[in-house]
Amino acid sequence: MTLEAPRIAIAAGEASGDLLASHLIAALRVRLPNAEFFGIGGPKMLGQGFDAWYPLEKLSVLGYAEALRNYREISGIRSDFRRRLLASPPDVFIGVDAPDFNLSLEKALRRRGIATVHYVSPSIWAWRGERIRKIGESVSRMLALFPFEPALYEARGIPVNYVGHPLADALPLEDERSAARDVLEIAQDRAVFALLPGSRQSELRFMADTFILTARKILAARPDALFLVPLATRETRLLFEEAIYRCEARDLPIRMLFGHAHEAMAAADVVLVASGTATLEAALLKRPMVITYRMAPFSYRLMKGKGYLPYVGLPNVLAGRFVVPEFIQDDATPDNLSQALLNLYEDRANAARLADLFHDMHVQLRQNTAEKAADAVIDCLPSTFRSHVAVSA
Repeated sequence: MTLEAPRIAIAAGEASGDLLASHLIAALRVRLPNAEFFGIGGPKMLGQGFDAWYPLEKLSVLGYAEALRNYREISGIRSDFRRRLLASPPDVFIGVDAPDFNLSLEKALRRRGIATVHYVSPSIWAWRGERIRKIGESVSRMLALFPFEPALYEARGIPVNYVGHPLADALPLEDERSAARDVLEIAQDRAVFALLPGSRQSELRFMADTFILTARKILAARPDALFLVPLATRETRLLFEEAIYRCEARDLPIRMLFGHAHEAMAAADVVLVASGTATLEAALLKRPMVITYRMAPFSYRLMKGKGYLPYVGLPNVLAGRFVVPEFIQDDATPDNLSQALLNLYEDRANAARLADLFHDMHVQLRQNTAEKAADAVIDCLPSTFRSHVAVSA
């Protein structure tokens, strides 16, 4: 008898979710080769045979103010998506990050008896901890990327699996600085600073000028400096180029790269990075860094009022203390950022200590994430599918 193919709905809301979901789909296809995957996704998911009903770019907005401006369109997508899923229920629904979009959707689906998996714990340990009640009502299983998160859910009786972080699986444990410089044709003894102002267009609008003015101050102190700026899309590259013209900085030794954030950070002595997943990537590449962020003042005031921790960067969160400097909102000035970057560049003993600390983080987070996540998703499928996987594995 031929078993009916499981139908797996997924909603990812930004580029990092697209990457996570693409790895998960690949791992699930090994175990469930006939499975159907559909919902909201991006190009990496499409590359795994995903049927995108809506493009994830529609959900990729930054902050409260931006979300409010796009509320009608996002709400319409969620309503239409929910209607289609309830009309033809999937065997399991996976919400990848994007909690403000996915948790309400998951709650509605779970009430109709559809198993729901949320992949990437919302940052309830950092802010808006009250969301854990809604999470308990919405998810059949939470997949946590960080080792301190499961205890928060276990205390509330919410099923949870620690799956580690996929970046820790993808990035090598050893230092790649020399090899990265060879690939990018950069002298081994040159002072190199990687500048990562963000992957969203809204992030570039708030931070590009500050990053460029910071580079100018660094160059005044280090005339041999080279600045690597990896940008994810044509749109973000154009915004950065416009900022270079606006700041009259065409003379700066800036090398813009299409993507290649990994190579840029690996080749750098120090990294200036917008808060987000890229801070973890810099840590896993064992790089000293300065973390910064700017957003709409209204969004910042709302978020700051809901925060619990004194730090926002993932390396500091994982360490439980400040191990790298952070400059957020009004503190994110070219003077502050350039001085902190130059201090890190000069302090080689501190760089060595950070490399040891980041190595230990890397080992802890390296858990074969996609396979563990796939196992957890399969555990939420109807028993007929689980039995088939167990027999064929």
